[in-house]
This record gives sequence, C-alpha cells and structure tokens, in this order.
Amino acid sequence: MQHRELGRSGLQTAPLVLGGNVFGWTADQPASFRVLDAFVDGGGNAIDTANVYSAWAPGHQGGESETVIGKWLRQRGRRDDVLIFSKVGMKMGDGRQGLGKAYLKTAVEESLRRLQTDYLDLYQSHQDGEERPVTEPLEAYAELIQEGKVRAIGASNFSAARLRAALEASAAQGLPRYETLQPEYNLYNRQSLEQDLLPLCQEYGLGVIPYFGLASGFLTGKYRTEADLSQSVRGSSIGPKYLNDRGRAILAALDAVVERHAGSSPAQVALAWIMARPGLTAPIASATSPAQVADLLQAMQLPLSEADRHQLNQASA
Repeated sequence: MQHRELGRSGLQTAPLVLGGNVFGWTADQPASFRVLDAFVDGGGNAIDTANVYSAWAPGHQGGESETVIGKWLRQRGRRDDVLIFSKVGMKMGDGRQGLGKAYLKTAVEESLRRLQTDYLDLYQSHQDGEERPVTEPLEAYAELIQEGKVRAIGASNFSAARLRAALEASAAQGLPRYETLQPEYNLYNRQSLEQDLLPLCQEYGLGVIPYFGLASGFLTGKYRTEADLSQSVRGSSIGPKYLNDRGRAILAALDAVVERHAGSSPAQVALAWIMARPGLTAPIASATSPAQVADLLQAMQLPLSEADRHQLNQASA
C-alpha cells in the first residue's frame, strides 16, 4: 500500500483515515476498541478526532472520543504505530470555543490528557474564527510545535479567502503553515471544495483529507427509501438532504460500478472515487464494527477504471 504525504509535514497516511466521531457515542468503548484494532491490523495508520466529539449527544460534554482513543492507545501500546489527528475550535459549552491563543494552549493540554499522549501529529483549527486575525492561532501553534506538543497543523471548514490569508501570513511572518485542509467532500457534495478551495490547496501543496466521504452513510446504499431512514440515528437527517433525484442517480451509478467489480460495495466505490481524485490525499470515514472497517479498507485496493470514474463524475456533476 502506498502512503500519501500530508502536505509538506513529513507525515504520511494510508489512503483512508479513520473517523473518530462515533467513539463514545454510537460505538461504546468495547465496540470502539474493536474498530480501532481492525483498522490498524488492516493497514490503516491515521485516526481523526476532535475535542468536541461528542458534545451534541445528550449527557455528553465533549472529549468522549479522545478519551476512548486514549484508553485504546494506552492499553494496546500503539502510539508509535498511528498518527493522531485532533481538532479545536467548535463550541464545547461554558465559553470553551474559538481559536484564541489562551484557549488553544488550554485546549491542547486537555486533548493530550484525554488521549494519554505527549503530542498530536496533526492539530487542526476545526472552524475559522473570522473575528480574529488569521495569525493569532498560528502564533499559538508555533509555541505548541516548539514545545513538541504538536507536529503539524491543519485547517477545517475555512473559506478559500481566509485559508489563503493564513498561508500568506505564514510565509510572510515565518509562522507554521496549515499543511492540510479537512473539508466536507463526497460524490454528492463537490462544488464547495472543487470551485475555490481545491485549486488553492494544489497551489500551496496542502494535503486534503475530506470528511463525510460517505455523506453520513447515504453513499453506502443503506438508505434508498423513506422506510430505510429509520434504520439509524442519522436517518432523519439523511432523508431531506440526499434522498432526492440527484441522490438516487448517484446511487444508481455506484451500483453500476459495483456490478463491474465483483465483491465490491457502494461504500468502497464512493471512497475509491475520492482517493482517485487529483489533489485529494485521503478521505475520512467512520465505522462502528470490524465488518464495516473491513469493507472500508477494501476501498484502498479498488482500482477504478476511466469508465468508472467518468460515470460517477457525470452522475454527481
């Protein structure tokens, strides 16, 4: 398996990143451990989480995902085998949010404590704080990198204008630069990345690690009718967003490609399509069982033909 560079950070990831948003939420600790074991045993090496996961769930306050991953790292002794990505900036409650310098210095300590590690391989601004200069978080990250607590930094949910401003400021002022962008991107949601952000990332040599690679599970083919929406927690949000004529056309294209690749699945094809897109490094996908992990990992070995890619491009254009 050929690993891929994350910008100019020197870090290399397998073509698939494991999403940690479900850990401590829809996957309890034993299930999460099984997923993590299966992912690393199957050749994966990068795990993405955030301090806010899963503050949205009743009775949760954030940090649940990091806590589960930290216990797994400690019990399995796998810290040297994996890259740990986390994020900061989303609303945690009690005023804990944003990219202010003082908050970043506090938040990273909390994440490191939950993850039971001394450093993060990639620390990402989870959303832009447009009320602040782009340099404020970069100055904080510079200190964290010097202290050995962070190896590289990334951005998520930034506009092209603000990301460019941050990259220009890094170059002009000798500050660390964002090496990666984590945007929403999949067969259904293409325009926001492809129009402005992707050309910018290619210009500056950033790695791109898209989230929602399976469109909240819609591109697995699990949700095809209104009746299917009751199958999971995500169903109620998937229906109005994806279950429409365009969504059904994309599923039909996925089905057609699956027929040409014996033993493949819609999820594998959807992720393989992202992996094959120019300028994209590795999609992020989550799982709640080892069987789901095995299915997702197969995407890394699925060669899509030019005809496959053309059909998917046309259906999702």
